[in-house]
Amino acid sequence: MITTRHFSIDQLGDAAELLREGQLVAFPTETVFGLGANALDAAAVGRIFVAKGRPSDNPLIVHLASRDELSRIVSHVPEVAKALMDRFWPGPLTLVFAKSAVVPCSVTAGLDTVAVRVPAHPVATELIRLSGVPIAAPSANRSGRPSATTWQAVSEDLEGRIAGIVEGAPTQFGLESTVVDVSTSQVTLLRPGGVSLEALQQVVPGIQVYDMRSNAAGSDQQPGSLEGMNQTVNSPGLRHRHYQPKARILLVKDMVSQPRTAAEPSAFIGVSEPNDAPKFTRILVCQSVEEYASSLFDFFRQADQVGAKSVYCESVPEVGIGAALMDRLRRASES
Repeated sequence: MITTRHFSIDQLGDAAELLREGQLVAFPTETVFGLGANALDAAAVGRIFVAKGRPSDNPLIVHLASRDELSRIVSHVPEVAKALMDRFWPGPLTLVFAKSAVVPCSVTAGLDTVAVRVPAHPVATELIRLSGVPIAAPSANRSGRPSATTWQAVSEDLEGRIAGIVEGAPTQFGLESTVVDVSTSQVTLLRPGGVSLEALQQVVPGIQVYDMRSNAAGSDQQPGSLEGMNQTVNSPGLRHRHYQPKARILLVKDMVSQPRTAAEPSAFIGVSEPNDAPKFTRILVCQSVEEYASSLFDFFRQADQVGAKSVYCESVPEVGIGAALMDRLRRASES
């Protein structure tokens, strides 16, 4: 048990000092809160896995203050990656490159690729700049739990396990970044997120989509190391169970015909009013799919706090942010 210091956005210099010393600091980004460590310090990176209880075969995302720092940690930047960076960096897009020798194997789970992004959040950018090092940062939550979209959620999971928490407003997107593999000639969308497939296709019309449900890519060609169920995926957040609250997650198309145990405390989240709303312990009807996505993980935590045994989650069309939302809902509903 260690003492966790809390920092305001006016104290980023103190938080950056902890990062330089090899300690862990949670901080806001536009997607979710990240748990940061010096990406070039193997011992510091190792503390991330201990604090989160994260499996060591799950690679991390390296965060940079600007794309000018990219050449330090990757060995090659293809032209298609430059086009994607021009369009989406800074922002919620992670690109997977062939890594340089300076990146510790613990960051990449032993792979020869490294996932990198430049966040758009001004606090994240300034913290990385002040630290003077690239920051490896998965989501700031215990492994398997819903990602943290508020500093209070970070504290709930990691207080006493990390050196610092930068307090900030709730995150904008509420879902993790999109991950695209540019390390081979076939550009592949590995994980949907804040940048939609439709937006990516405007830059890379031939982008391939990896289908986690069948553990195969959307065409005959397999991306990188994705050759079977036991292979380590070269993207963070794809190999293990994620996003799950204590409550059971149930995906529903509508609440009219959905049976529900009356005596069981339950919650509902979606964009439509359920027909038996008064029977739910907690309910959130969102005004848009974007609001649904940004509210999801915090709602999961609220459902746990009120003792809900089940959370009914309305399905949405898989376009735009809806694809990322449905990806997280499906994985949260896995038993």
